[in-house]
Amino acid sequence: MTPCATELAGEGVLLLPAKALYWPRQRLLAVADIHFGKAASFRALGVPVPRGTTAENLAALDRLLAEHDVAHLVFLGDFLHARAARAGATLAALARWRARHPALRLTLVRGNHDLHAGDPPTSLAIAMEDEPYTLGPFSFCHHPGLDAPGYVLAGHVHPVFQLAAGRDALRLPCFLANARRAILPAFGAFTGGHAQLPAAGEKLFLVAGDMVLAHTNFTAGR
Repeated sequence: MTPCATELAGEGVLLLPAKALYWPRQRLLAVADIHFGKAASFRALGVPVPRGTTAENLAALDRLLAEHDVAHLVFLGDFLHARAARAGATLAALARWRARHPALRLTLVRGNHDLHAGDPPTSLAIAMEDEPYTLGPFSFCHHPGLDAPGYVLAGHVHPVFQLAAGRDALRLPCFLANARRAILPAFGAFTGGHAQLPAAGEKLFLVAGDMVLAHTNFTAGR
């Protein structure tokens, strides 16, 4: 895996191919829009969707915790997808994962889905915060447009960038960063994405397989 080292708000951070941000000085890992139980919510409505997304999300977190020295994991909103996401199998999987990482500090900054789904079980020992949650120069949020005292790290948008080469097009998750805020791609395995174009003064970082590439001269698809 090849992360992209960059500086935000005067702090060195790593943008990770697993669609997360690592702040080494604080040993902090930030992930956005994991949407646990989204597939279960769809199935509860009678929509046939694949199983195993919760296990896939937890395995992705485990890989990051093995690769990086993490003391604090911050979820940038939308931890549970909906009230129907509180299925027994989903909550049991989360409980088993938490039991494997008892010393890990967990913080959830409430997003719009969290307001409907409700807070996760207290047994998961997740500190709950309303946005903005400010630590050092950063304000951890769900909504990127929030007026916050620090440099905003947020999610919500599920940004992807569409590359075009002739008649072929490829949609890749991306990070977007400007002088005041950075938007993380959705971490969840069943979340989809919304095509974005970088605005003036905004940097684009593409998640391309096992690496993150800073935007240089990519051509956007229509």
